Amino acid sequence: MKRVAIIGAGIGAQHAEGLSSVEDRLALAAICDLDFVRGQALSETHGTEFAPDYAEVLADPSIDVVDICLPPHLHLETSVAALRAGKAVICEKPLVASLAECDALEAASRETGLPVFPVFQYRFGQGTAQLAALRDAGLLGAPRVASLETHWNRDADYYAVPWRGTWAGERGGAVLGHAIHIHDLVSWAMGPITRVQAQLATRVNPIETEDCGALTFETEAGALVTSSITLGGAYDHSRLRLVYEGVTVTSDTSPYAPASAPWSFVARAPVTQADVDEVLASVLPAKSGYAGLFAAIADALDGEPSDVVTLADGRRSLDLVTGIYHAARTGQMVSLPLASDHPLYSGWPPQ
Repeated sequence: MKRVAIIGAGIGAQHAEGLSSVEDRLALAAICDLDFVRGQALSETHGTEFAPDYAEVLADPSIDVVDICLPPHLHLETSVAALRAGKAVICEKPLVASLAECDALEAASRETGLPVFPVFQYRFGQGTAQLAALRDAGLLGAPRVASLETHWNRDADYYAVPWRGTWAGERGGAVLGHAIHIHDLVSWAMGPITRVQAQLATRVNPIETEDCGALTFETEAGALVTSSITLGGAYDHSRLRLVYEGVTVTSDTSPYAPASAPWSFVARAPVTQADVDEVLASVLPAKSGYAGLFAAIADALDGEPSDVVTLADGRRSLDLVTGIYHAARTGQMVSLPLASDHPLYSGWPPQ
């Protein structure tokens, strides 16, 4: 059993719930937060130790894994410190704040021989398990097109937290902090994204960063993808519609775990609905969201076969983010992956 410490009790509260589903393999041992009241409350809820300073956590030899749930501008510093203290790392999105930072994190992971697991919980749930089963059965065929919706509601109260909506604290807007999940999921479902065009705007709140976007992607397999993003929706809604040669797929719309419920899978000739339904009937119940993410991490740490999100996956997500910002500012179609001499390699906040 590995002992885990969560650093950051905001989104860390959801991580704590997810960890409770695999507590026999990843035991939540400590909560760390500068906000004593918030951190102590979460610690008491889960019966863990509490530390106001993450240096205490890193110095504790009984802690095996550090789960970083801090504002984005602190991710690299804290992740590298945890690795050098001998801890495996789980890190919330965005993993770090540039491709240069990601390369520095990869170097620290190689030097210490310890893994870093990015957080992309959208990949886990019944819907994605069903999709994977159909892919493994050879029924999907070639990916054709996809449409993505990240239509969430973020008002002035959300941005009352001082670091949100700022380039210095959040490092980006809806592209980085919200749609990054669904973009990772379409890359998982239809293959790596190789070209991107983008329009971004700030239309909903008086913030520095973008809160609306209209994007188009092309994948390595030739699929065409549109992504619609806004933080001005009436409610939080995420949806994927994936059209393959043999099956059309429509996801659930849960904003935090769209794969938690079964998805719709409709066959297109020559694939028959009977073929599709036979495979779907064989899919066992799957853990969704954070529970599924932590189960995959536990498998990886135990040396078992795992569909865990890798550091390479995290880098690809940041490569896409960088390409989106560059495409939006230049009006160009941008090809991926980007090289280390790219003008936004060291970061995309405006200078």
